[in-house]
Amino acid sequence: MLTGAKLILSTRETPEIYLNPEGIIRIKGRCMGNSLSGFAATVIEWIDDYVSDPAAKTCVDIYCEYLSGIKSTTLISLLKKLILVKLQDKEVIINWYYDDGDDDMLEQGEYISSTIGMPFNFIIISG
Repeated sequence: MLTGAKLILSTRETPEIYLNPEGIIRIKGRCMGNSLSGFAATVIEWIDDYVSDPAAKTCVDIYCEYLSGIKSTTLISLLKKLILVKLQDKEVIINWYYDDGDDDMLEQGEYISSTIGMPFNFIIISG
């Protein structure tokens, strides 16, 4: 059973991640590098615990300024775990934020959405 929220601060290569057992998951920042740093293990462990007793509604907000290939694979693995939440007849909303004109990040979001088989809300950030 998860208690309390967890905040993982960003680095030059990893995003800020906010995990709240009340159904809030936020990922914001750069997802760079070619290694899976320790932050990924922490997030995977938290998600594994969360899916065993999820909130009625889970909202995932993702805003990546940049997403490297290996980090994209990690993100896909994390989001696939949320399918277990849907199988419990709970709601999962995934919001993918991207800067106006950043077609690369839009395309990455569309690719990840189709890969995991869950719809995303694509939200343009202006200015």
